[in-house]
Amino acid sequence: MSDAPRIEVRDVSVSRDGHQSVLADIDLTVAAGEFLALVGPSGCGKSTLLDVLAGLLRPDRGDVNIDGRPVRPGDLALMPQTDALFPWRTLAQNIAIGPRLAGVEAAAARVATTEILERFGLGGFAHHFPHALSGGMRQRAALARTLLSGRRGWLLDEPFGALDALTRADLRADLRATWVEHRPSVVLVTHDIEEAVLLADRVVVCGPRPMGITREIAVGVPHPRDPRRMADVRAEVSEALSRLSGRSVSA
Repeated sequence: MSDAPRIEVRDVSVSRDGHQSVLADIDLTVAAGEFLALVGPSGCGKSTLLDVLAGLLRPDRGDVNIDGRPVRPGDLALMPQTDALFPWRTLAQNIAIGPRLAGVEAAAARVATTEILERFGLGGFAHHFPHALSGGMRQRAALARTLLSGRRGWLLDEPFGALDALTRADLRADLRATWVEHRPSVVLVTHDIEEAVLLADRVVVCGPRPMGITREIAVGVPHPRDPRRMADVRAEVSEALSRLSGRSVSA
């Protein structure tokens, strides 16, 4: 859709404690409505890049622009690796925060929350507090809250990492369907090559710390995607990752 943001990263570098370089000279553009996946070695700096894109971390050098202006906190919805649910709020209250902050009236926010809880298999837990839920359920709730945020750009940091294989496949499908329906701009961090090629328009391969971009691979297969048709793209991503580590990476 036309209001999805264009995200531009220009010459961004970030250091920790003033000397340890984490990101080095990152140049990246996410087109309006594009779904982009970041893959790379653990600890290379992908989560740090998401913090920069979210406006939560100021780079030492370079710029991040949203539709031509500097990014501000809240421009894009960030789902971190931890679920970040408020322990004093029920599941429904946690998820309703997104639409309420986006200006949705309370009654409409409650309806939207009920619908997405049912869609994510959490309808019977609306009045439970986070401590009473499993890690996978909290992760599903965090993803639901992000998708219901009203933001036109989503930053997703390993959103399916705590889930079993069956739930992971179901929520991939839900994420894909929601993205196809609303067409936000999405940046997904994942270690799962299959996930990257099934969901993304483009896969960006990130090198070891200090993180740089070593390869960009266009997927070029329309949705819905048949995993059997993705072997060539999976192999290309696997090869790019194996070149970084010097060993074979499973696709």
